[in-house]
Amino acid sequence: MVDILHRIGVEHATPDRVYEALTTVHGLSGWWTETTTGSTAVGDVIEFRFPPGGFDMEVVDAVPSSRVAWRVVDGPDEWVGTTIDWELRQDGDWTIVLFRHEGWREPVEFMHHCSTKWATYLMSLKALVESGVGAPAPRDVHVAFPD
Repeated sequence: MVDILHRIGVEHATPDRVYEALTTVHGLSGWWTETTTGSTAVGDVIEFRFPPGGFDMEVVDAVPSSRVAWRVVDGPDEWVGTTIDWELRQDGDWTIVLFRHEGWREPVEFMHHCSTKWATYLMSLKALVESGVGAPAPRDVHVAFPD
């Protein structure tokens, strides 16, 4: 199994503010995709829709200001069964976000694409929390066709 790993720092933000962007439909639609529905409670499913398709995530863990974890229950075959994990910690004026998309069966070309896209969306998360304006789909950075 292989994983996608990223780390970002969100300046002048508490872990509470980043956690809110990861655990509310309003927050998620502000940085990942504008078409976000569902419930963000542990055990519930969040639906994320993009122009070419979408993903359904079961919320498996949510520790306020510390950790959020999802399990992919529907979407591309390569994603189903993988987990997405966010660890948050305060470091001075920064909140450090450690991101993992774990459990890929093999490092296929689609994984390379997804790693790049996750990086752009993490920068969107950073922008949303720091400035109030993210770049969710369909206003996201396009890195390849189809995105």
